[in-house]
Amino acid sequence: MTELRAGRDRVGFAPRVLAIPAVIGLALLILPLTALVLRVEWSTLWQDITSPEALSALGLSLTTGLAATVVCVVLGVPLALVIARSRARPAAVLRALVTVPLVLPPMVGGVAMLFLFGRTSWLGGVLAEWGIRVPFTTGAVVLAQTFVALPFLVLALEGSLRTTGVGYEQAAAGLGAGRWTILGRVTLPLAAPGLIAGIVLCFARAVGEFGATALFAGNAPGVTQTMPLAIYTAFNGAGVSQGSAVALSLLLLVTAIGVLLLVRAWRPEAPR
Repeated sequence: MTELRAGRDRVGFAPRVLAIPAVIGLALLILPLTALVLRVEWSTLWQDITSPEALSALGLSLTTGLAATVVCVVLGVPLALVIARSRARPAAVLRALVTVPLVLPPMVGGVAMLFLFGRTSWLGGVLAEWGIRVPFTTGAVVLAQTFVALPFLVLALEGSLRTTGVGYEQAAAGLGAGRWTILGRVTLPLAAPGLIAGIVLCFARAVGEFGATALFAGNAPGVTQTMPLAIYTAFNGAGVSQGSAVALSLLLLVTAIGVLLLVRAWRPEAPR
């Protein structure tokens, strides 16, 4: 009886006719992905994925994605701590600034980074004097991926830090623990689910980045051509074959699903 009542509580009292647009919306999300899976040539899938061009794009995406994730952890964990431990108004301002790349079109981010690191900018000019060129290099891919992926880690970890509060930290400080000890043994372990979820989402976003990378890093095979760029190039008649592009698209889809499963596994309190 209790389970039946709980089931009715979940259903609620929404008009049943809303199920029609809900089904249409779900179909709009699922059918394109289904069409992608149906276009995969399963007999040549392995050959498509292991072609030299596809392997180059895949290897570059994984390498730069991992590098960008490391940068995001190094920079994002302190930033999340600062936001979580700030007062309400400064925290709201910082949170809004971190959120900007999430709502900003990636192409705009690429243009902005090009204006910052290009030779005509003050920073690009200084770097050029030192013999450092950033745009249209593999390093530019990492920077572009970091720009779009950093908010995922910061917001996930900051929310987890705010949820855990500072009570345990105060107790550890009262027992004589130092700041670094509290950070390593109290703060971060308590916020581990948010940190892990943020890292996984950050890596997935970095691997799937396209717009900022295209404008800031270019599309040079073996240097800046990541999987999304290789897919785009193939469907414009160059680079890898369309079979490889479809195979890489499927690989990105599987990666996205795996990310969702990992995030769900690290949030046991989420409703199932």
